[in-house]
Amino acid sequence: MTHKDSLPSHASPAAGLQLPAQLAQQAADAVRELLAEAAAANTTRSYASALRYWAGWHVARYGIELPFPTPEATVLQFLVDHTARRTEDGRLTWELPPEVDQALVAAGLKAKPGAWTLATVRHRVAVLSTAHRLKHLANPCEQPAVRTVLSRAGHAAVKRGERPRKKTAITLTELEAMLATCDHSLEGLRDRALLCFGFASGGRRRSEIAAADIRDLRRIGPQGFIYRLEHSKTQQAGVTASSTPDKPVLARAALALEDWIEASGITEGAIFRRLWKQRIGPALSPAAVGEIVQRRARQAGLEGDFGGHSLRSGFVTEASRQGVALPAIMQLTEHRAVSSVIGYFQSGSAAANPAARLLED
Repeated sequence: MTHKDSLPSHASPAAGLQLPAQLAQQAADAVRELLAEAAAANTTRSYASALRYWAGWHVARYGIELPFPTPEATVLQFLVDHTARRTEDGRLTWELPPEVDQALVAAGLKAKPGAWTLATVRHRVAVLSTAHRLKHLANPCEQPAVRTVLSRAGHAAVKRGERPRKKTAITLTELEAMLATCDHSLEGLRDRALLCFGFASGGRRRSEIAAADIRDLRRIGPQGFIYRLEHSKTQQAGVTASSTPDKPVLARAALALEDWIEASGITEGAIFRRLWKQRIGPALSPAAVGEIVQRRARQAGLEGDFGGHSLRSGFVTEASRQGVALPAIMQLTEHRAVSSVIGYFQSGSAAANPAARLLED
């Protein structure tokens, strides 16, 4: 598939193209339907961003608004435009014309020029697929050709040695180092409570930490709370039979949380707040939670790619190292599938695998 073959005769060049300030009407309709499905706020933002990109890419590429249903050929062009492949002479290449790429970056729809990771491409295609399903339209993303191209792209990426980037896990060693950077100031008390709560209650996602509300916190003794997790990703997906929303916050984590609540004077609303010159502000955003984790990791002198998800992966890894059974871990993390958690679980227990000691006396 070449650039020339993929562009319809009425397409306008991307150079100097004014991308629309708003979504194409069809994409806007899809976003509203997604909102009506009561998806988590982060998911809704992610879907809206993906559909904005589809709309902008189609205008830049073809000079017309994104049609619904979207033709299969358009989806295939999207794939080869954004997925890197290796040529016979060993170079990595992709099909997105440089002028279109620059137009998308200039419009704020793309962070930087170049191909995407395969995970990003898959996400964009999955969002378009969901939009078609919600509108009860023929779904081009389910066509065999699209599935085959995505599958082959995945195999090629593995052969090139590409692996999904994962945040560095914060296990107990890293957590202790980060907690040591937290003093007795309001900021120090907040960050210590946030790190302990996020780790000890089951490796909470950054969005779950940001959404934590004091009304869902119940004391169960001098050194313990039960936090009722009302808005997890699992529950948003309608899966509740295999998990309980009650998450324990015990011992050191409970004391850290109690110290923060007492010092901040919070009696209602969000537990973890912004601080304005020693004044308590509104709730932290999920992004701010990730920034706190990154900052404390830097202050502790830790090397790695840390972020909000580091608490989650670190909880699973540490629990595995300490011999906690996988079902007990999943009950706290609310992972729905073993396949989603087994990578962390295996990395934590790799050295303890008895099959690795066959040469020992």
